[in-house]
Order: sequence, then C-alpha cells, then structure tokens
Amino acid sequence: MKKKVYIISHSHWDREWYLPYEQHHMLLVELMDDLLELFETDPDFNSFHLDGQTILLDDYLQVRPEKREAIQKAIDAGKLRIGPFYILQDDFLISSESNVRNMLIGMEESKKWGTPVKLGYFPDTFGNMGQAPQMMKKAGLEAAAFGRGVKPIGFDNEVIEAESYSSQYSEMWWKGPDQSEIFGLLFANWYSNGNEIPAEKEAAIKFWDQKLKDVEQFASTGHLLMMNGVDHQPVQKDVTQAIKLANELYPDYEFIHSNFTDYLEAVQQDLPEDVGTVEGELTSQETDGWFTLANTSSARVYLKQWNNRVQRQLENIAEPLATMAYEVTGKYPHDELTYGWKTLMQNHPHDSICGCSVDEVHREMMPRFEKANEVGKYVANEAVRQLTEKMDTTNFPADSFPFVVFNTNGLAKSGDAIVDIELERKTFSQGWPAQLYRQLEEVEKGEYHVIDQAGNVVDAVISEEEIRFDYDLPKDAFRIPFMERYVTVTMPLKDMAPYAWETYALVPGKVEEKAGTLANEAGTVIENDFIKVEIAENGSLAITDKETDVTVDNLAVFENVGDIANEYIFMQPQGDKAILSSDVKAAINVISNTANKAVIEITHVLDIPVSADGLLEKEQKMVIGFTSRKAQRSKETAPLTIKTLVTITGESKKVDFETSLNNQMKDHRLRVLFPTGLVNVDTHEADSIYEVVKRPNGVSASWKNPTNPQHQHAFANLHDETRGVTVGNYGLNEYEIVNNETIAVTLLRAVGELGDWGYFPTPEAQCIGEYTFNYSVELHGAPESRYATYQNTYTAQVPFTTAQIAVQEGTLASSRVFVELEGDLFVPTALKRRKSDNHVILRGYNMADTDRELTIKKDNVQPELLNLLEEKMDEAYPEKLGAYEIRTVGLGE
Repeated sequence: MKKKVYIISHSHWDREWYLPYEQHHMLLVELMDDLLELFETDPDFNSFHLDGQTILLDDYLQVRPEKREAIQKAIDAGKLRIGPFYILQDDFLISSESNVRNMLIGMEESKKWGTPVKLGYFPDTFGNMGQAPQMMKKAGLEAAAFGRGVKPIGFDNEVIEAESYSSQYSEMWWKGPDQSEIFGLLFANWYSNGNEIPAEKEAAIKFWDQKLKDVEQFASTGHLLMMNGVDHQPVQKDVTQAIKLANELYPDYEFIHSNFTDYLEAVQQDLPEDVGTVEGELTSQETDGWFTLANTSSARVYLKQWNNRVQRQLENIAEPLATMAYEVTGKYPHDELTYGWKTLMQNHPHDSICGCSVDEVHREMMPRFEKANEVGKYVANEAVRQLTEKMDTTNFPADSFPFVVFNTNGLAKSGDAIVDIELERKTFSQGWPAQLYRQLEEVEKGEYHVIDQAGNVVDAVISEEEIRFDYDLPKDAFRIPFMERYVTVTMPLKDMAPYAWETYALVPGKVEEKAGTLANEAGTVIENDFIKVEIAENGSLAITDKETDVTVDNLAVFENVGDIANEYIFMQPQGDKAILSSDVKAAINVISNTANKAVIEITHVLDIPVSADGLLEKEQKMVIGFTSRKAQRSKETAPLTIKTLVTITGESKKVDFETSLNNQMKDHRLRVLFPTGLVNVDTHEADSIYEVVKRPNGVSASWKNPTNPQHQHAFANLHDETRGVTVGNYGLNEYEIVNNETIAVTLLRAVGELGDWGYFPTPEAQCIGEYTFNYSVELHGAPESRYATYQNTYTAQVPFTTAQIAVQEGTLASSRVFVELEGDLFVPTALKRRKSDNHVILRGYNMADTDRELTIKKDNVQPELLNLLEEKMDEAYPEKLGAYEIRTVGLGE
C-alpha cells in the first residue's frame, strides 16, 4: 500500500515580531490577495490553512473591505480554512480566562464565516499548558498540533523510559492532569518541513529524498504530513505542479494537496498500538534547556504588569459588576466587553506578550493595554453607578456619608477597602473655581469615624480633609464641574464574602483609636498574633510562624547579575559574581505604625555595573550565538537605589512588599530571593493555567542551561510534610527554584537585542526608567494549609471596589451575596453573562488533585453544567468537583 503524503499550504503569521505590526500587516494583504487569485486560477489547489487565528480576516478586511464577499466564497468552498482561535497566544503568560476567551471569541468569529478547523493549533507556542487536553475537549476539539515541548526520538533512537516528555513518534496521546486525553501532533521537523517544494526534477529529487527520510523517521503511520509554509511565507503558487512532479518521481508514494481535517481523520484511523502518551505541561523538559524560551516571562516586565492589570480589570472587576448590575438594568454590555477583550488579546500573541519583538511592536502594545483598561473601567463604573442608585441606605443617619464595598473576587477577601468620601461640593455655577476652593478651604475641619449597618464602630483610618477639582457627566445633561472637600477612608476588612457587597457610613464624631502598634520604634521588629518579623541590619527579613514555631531568615534579598543574551533567553557572563543586598547595610524607616498595620521602608543602595562591556555589542553585531559570547560586565559602576515598603497587618500572616527603583543600568537581571530552609524537597507548586501545577525542582540529564526558569501567575510554593513558604506576586511571571530550596522571583531583566535569527537591536528592552514591583511571602504549616496562602495571593490581585452613596430609599438591599459558593478549593475565574440569553456564567477550577465538595447557590436557580464554549452538556450536574476539573456553570433565570 502506498504511503500518502499530505501537503498543507499555510503561512505561520506573527502579527508583529521582527518588523512592526503595519509592516507585517501589509505583507498579509499581499498574501491574501495572492490566495484569492490562486483559488480562482488553480482548481487543483485544495486549500490554505490560515494559521488557526481569525484575527487575520479582520486585519485583511481593514485594508480590503471590498474583498469580504471573496473571502466568504473561499471559506464556503473550503479553500480558506479558518479558526478555531482568535489569535495565537502564549499559553503561559496570559490568564486562564484569557486562554478561554481566545477560544470563545475565536469560535464565535469562525462560525460567523463558516466551520472552524477542529484542531487546537499551537505551532510556535513557547511551551504548552498542562490543562490544554481538558480545555480542548471542553471546546469540542479532540486534537492539538504543536511545535515545541516534546522531544522527538525517532526510530533510530531508543525511547528513554525515564523521559516523560519525549515521543518515538510525531503522533502521540496527550493527557492532562484530570486524565482528559486528546490526540497530539508534534511538528517533529517543524511546521516548515514541506516548504518551497521544487517543481524542477533534479531539485525535487534532492528535496524529496531528504524530506521523506526526515518525516518517516518520526511518523507512526503511512500518512505523512508536509507543512508547505513557514513564518510569513508567501503562498507557493506552483505547489500543485510540484505535487504532480513528485507523483511522477516517486510512484511508491501518493502526494496530495490536503488540509488538516482530512489528514487528522486519516492518521487517527491507522494509529499503531505503541503510540505513546505525554502528560501535563509540555515545556521541552528533556532538551538542553536553552531554547525553552521561558525567559520571555521576564522580558520587558512592564508588559507583563500591564497585562495583569487589564486582565484583572476586565475579568475580575468589570464583568462581575456588570453581571450584578444586569438585575437592575436588564442590560449587559456584551459588545463593549468583547471590544475590550479583543483589544487586549491583540497583545497576547507569543511574540507580543513575550516581549521578544522589536521596540516598535511593544510601543504599539501600550495604547492597546490602555484602551482595553479604560473600557474595563468604564463598564465597571457604569455598573457601580447603576447599582448604587438603587441601594437602600435609610438605615444610616441622615447626616452620614454612606458608601459601599464590593468584593468582586470569587474568594473571601481580606485587606484594605479604600474610598474617597465627598463631604461638600461647590459647582462652578456657584462661583469662580479659585473662589470656591478658598470657601471650602475655610470650612472648619471635622472629625469622623465609620459605622456598619448595625451602627457598630468599624476600624478605619481617615485622612485629613483635602480639596480638589472633579466633575460629573450626567446621562441627560451637560457636564458639571465642581470643587469638592473630601477625606479618604482606609478600612481593613476580614474575610468578606465573594461576589458580595456591604455598606458602611462615615459619620461625624471622633472615636478612640485602637491602642498599640505592631512595630517597635526603630521598625526592626513587627509582630501580630500570627507572625513575628525581624529586619536585619542588611534589610533581610526573618519571619517566625507562631503556629509552627519555625523561623525562616535571610528573606527578601536582592540579587543582581549580568545578562548578555537576549529577549528570549538569559545568560550570565562567565565568571560573573552576583551582587547581593545582604552584603550592604540598609536604611530602615517607619512609614506608619498602628495597631492594625505597620509599613516599614527599607532602602538598599547597590553599586552595580552600568552595562556589559564593549565586547557585547560587537558580538551581537557579528550574530555570535549567546552561548559563545565572551563579553563581561563593565568595570564602570553606578548606584542602584532600591526602596522597599514592607507591610504587615494585624490579621494576617502574609507580608507584602512594594519595591521601587529607577533603572539606569543595562544588560543585567534583578531578582528577589526567598530561601525557605527546606531540605529534601524534590518538587514545588505554582499557579498556572487552570492548575496549581506540581513541577520538579531539578532538571533532566540532558539539560545544559545553568538556569531553570519557570512560568507563574499568582504564586510559587515550596513545602514538605510539616511546613512551607508561598511567594506571591503581581505581574511578575518568572521564578526559579535555586539550589532546591530558594524561590527566586525575577523583578527586572534588561537586554539590548531581540535574539533569534539575526541582529535586531532593542534598546527599549533595557527597561530604563522607574519601576514598582509588588510581591509577598507567607509561611504555612501542614500541606493542607498551603491552599489558604494560595487564595490570599489570588485575592491580592483584585482590590475591593468602593463607591459613595447618598442616604436614600432604594429597591436593592444594602448588603448582599450575589452568588453563594461553598467549596474550599474551587477558584472562580469568571462571573459573567452569556451572550445568547444573559444567563449567569460562573467558571473556575479545582486547585487539588482530589475530588472536592462544591455547592453553588443563586436564588432558586439550578446550576447547569456547560462546556468552555458555554453550551449545555449532555450529562447530569455533578455534585463533586473532580480533581483538577475546570467547571463552567450556567445559572439561568
């Protein structure tokens, strides 16, 4: 029986990378023009795979709107194969919900045109998330194709049993942590193994002799896949002639121009029994380790911080508030939120969010972040306005200033609720602005305190009165500018229910402040009922957990080293010695110190090299591979001042850090180190995509890279059978487990070139300027108690939402839990409305590797089990949450 060679024409389309977006955009227009012409002129041309992302259709029609009918005709005829995603994202650097929205919006966009290709397409993703099998199945996709993460072994090599991430074949089964399993297709010879097929005899023989040998080395069946294209490759217009020639030259093979739908159906029917299985995350664990590209998680850290901010604004603030407000208005801003999500996701392709493109690309990303964020803020503000206009606050005194606090987290949250309370305003219709300012300035300052709905005094810090300009934008009139007299209320809350609101009021009158302070006068010892924190002369912390009576010291030490690699990969110069903050004396100052909170400022001044030496630039221009570079750090040094605010509250074991600096140095990396003192621990846990993932601390025998960078979102944790340490972060996606016991979080990595296949200078990747980094550390006892520390890092990502209300009658209760959740290890990631019918959608996942109880209550609604596309599944609603399960719940009304 003849072997069959399936040739699929495609072009892997990075929207932006080594050229700015609009340069790639214009090339895309040329490609699409050529395709539409080819579809009409070559009847033997089967189809073109449009790289699995629907945004390319929008990009093309933005320039050629008159081609919409031609595009539709090509899709209807099966000539142009589209979907299922909106963009080709980086799995690890965007949130769980962002990964789902990419599928949800991509499927919706695909179905507007026709039928999406039923293939999870990850050709060049820098590693693949462990929950991809479950996510693909719950989106109706039974197969995934990927180019990275698994090492192909082939028939010339024995499969190494100890290696879990290698495969004898390019075909395999891929199993997720929940045991979901899909067909996995590895581009073992890359997604360009059939690129530029010769249509001339001698060249064709040379080409096919080598290419057939290469593909047969890894193929498990007689169905051989040849990918006719590569990055930004123009379509091969004579590919059908080249295929006819191949059929003449190789009669033992059948060469056909094909598509993924036909190929996948054929290859899966003939799979042999010995096809292997890979499990969980696919991150090239058993390669030499240099080209896992995990260091993109620290390239241009400002992108990661902005991305986290906007994701939190859309998915954890705007959507929950809009979902609640629907019960007042009967309207939900689907279009506005879709626009916000699409704008954000345009920053999520792997070369964009990874920070591994030229400077022009990343400059253009910033307005997208800002635009998407403003959409989220507008939606949230409108929802708050709609809700507060209907809330009843008549239980508060007439002379009080009520306000509401929303917890839009899906978990109980502790922390500070901060709200500005307007005491008096004077509109510009009442006089000149300066006159109004002076009138308010002359008002005698009052004293205030906060009460709850029962009239009980609530702990709060109330600022001095201030005056400022502000304005209202009425829905039925022109804008109203004014001057206002106001105070800022900071109120610590403990375990506020998820998806809930509570009202309080600022009232006149002074109350006695809670006696005592948490810190000593020098700020070197801070203590509450749970922990004792001692700050050493060098600024490092020793934390004692009073529950376990264990002290962990030398925490929060800054480490600075050189970096002579690129945006993709970190490499320290040979012989370079780390500069540590523990080797200098720190300045320690008390910023605030009450019975509820202590804030201590620690200042370090590190003398570090200003850049690499002059050899680095020459090596870059010569395109010398980073592993062969001899450059060192410059002998010239300058002071780097690092200021860190350390915050401890009275009701928490968590210690929060806010580190600020003005980076003027180049070619270096700054990390903060948290040694745990744990020994004989082989694995650790981290927050990943719909998963608290367990990863090995060590590396495989084939690993050559002296570092082992990893991806995270909210935290990384090391623990043994008696105790552990959780380090949380906000928008700091890279960490490493050093010496099997230290959690090292990268704050800043500054480099001067893109890297990869040529020399592309990126001076803006040196990250010159001012930066602020937020992170935390929390000790815990027995393993089960670690989950509470994980939850604390999650809720720290999303602040309370607050707003002032008038004393008024209303139809909404002044206190409400919108959705009741009973399940200790269920982590919600979305509370939103379904587009088709506005039913409430709740999505989340199980942090644990065991089944857990989960009860969801909303009014008298019975929950429905949905897939990730938010369609009803044909199975009964399970009472328990499965191990590692991702669950989407419909709450119809």
